Amino acid sequence: MQIIDGKATAATIKAEIKEEVERLVAQGVRRPHLAAILVGHDGGSETYVKNKVLACEACGFESTLLRFEDTITEEELLAEVNRLNEDETVDGFIVQLPLPAHISEQSVIEAIDYRKDVDGFHPINVGRMAIGLPCYISATPRGIIELLKRYEIPTSGRKCVVLGRSNIVGKPMAQLMMQKEYGDSTVTVCHSRSANLKEECLQADIIIAAIGRPGFVTADMVKPGAVIIDVGTTRVPDATRKNGFRLSGDVDFENVAPLCSAITPVPGGVGPMTICMLMLNTLAAAKHEYYK
Repeated sequence: MQIIDGKATAATIKAEIKEEVERLVAQGVRRPHLAAILVGHDGGSETYVKNKVLACEACGFESTLLRFEDTITEEELLAEVNRLNEDETVDGFIVQLPLPAHISEQSVIEAIDYRKDVDGFHPINVGRMAIGLPCYISATPRGIIELLKRYEIPTSGRKCVVLGRSNIVGKPMAQLMMQKEYGDSTVTVCHSRSANLKEECLQADIIIAAIGRPGFVTADMVKPGAVIIDVGTTRVPDATRKNGFRLSGDVDFENVAPLCSAITPVPGGVGPMTICMLMLNTLAAAKHEYYK
């Protein structure tokens, strides 16, 4: 059984990005610039944005953090989005989700210039991804593809079960695993209403669990030799920890891991790759790789 180490892989990729950035700067090219909008004071969002700023530093990027109180109106936020759209010194930007209930997340996502949408959430990027055109691929699915590639895990012709149908992970993951360029797999998408879910999983060579339920994938759902990619990161109470909780994946790691040929841990698996892929998308934006 092999542990797929996302933390180490992300560190390697960030070093590769930094090397390329310094080479570009030496040629007189401006450093890539990522901006982030953070609304309110959600603890998880604060942590994510902080880690994104640190990743920018590690990659040699410029970064800008724009903070707003959760009293900001949708109209005011859309004006800030438009300002970043028009700022030629900003290569890409993100609006950290979730947003306050009075703001339409979809309206904000659609207002972002798709050429600067390094989160890969704009319908144009989602549509281009679905039909295999160059675009910014959302960070978590792209990170999973990168892990499978770097660990040389065979995917072509394999049966892959994706657990979850979210717009951010499940749906794009299934699309990518189907496409010849990325997974070239036979893909089944399962969710909370799926019949015979256990039987579907037992046939899978690769299970990508993104259902948001701690310990959902148990040993009796996994065939020997399967590859398990655990996207779940749920806080569960743990009195033995100083902060009172621990992160749990969607997979019962302790009992499932001995059956697998390879598995991602939580934490330290898919999570570190997500921010790293945001950096790759930003580098692509700065180089105008997908859109002129």
